[in-house]
Amino acid sequence: MLDFDTFLQVDMRVGKVLRAEGFPEARKPALKLWVDFGPEIGEKKTSARIADHYTPESLLGRRVVGVVNFSPRQIGKFMSEFLVLGAADAEGRIILLTPDSALPVGGRIH
Repeated sequence: MLDFDTFLQVDMRVGKVLRAEGFPEARKPALKLWVDFGPEIGEKKTSARIADHYTPESLLGRRVVGVVNFSPRQIGKFMSEFLVLGAADAEGRIILLTPDSALPVGGRIH
């Protein structure tokens, strides 16, 4: 169990997908995303195993939720700078967590 103060250390923000492309070098089907988290955080990139449900074109302009204060992680030749959040469907394929309204880019998740 973690306490509330520890939870508050996880910086989750609303972002807007600016660019997306395939990641054919990844071991599992994945896409590369470039997401705007507003003026305080800026643009960050990530790799996500979401190619089963999404195409790069379907993600442009979409609001997503990401953890922006993880250490960068090297995935092949690509440096992932944040963790985009999702949940697995019945077959284990990831579906992105998205706000149900157009929340401001950079807004913190509480």
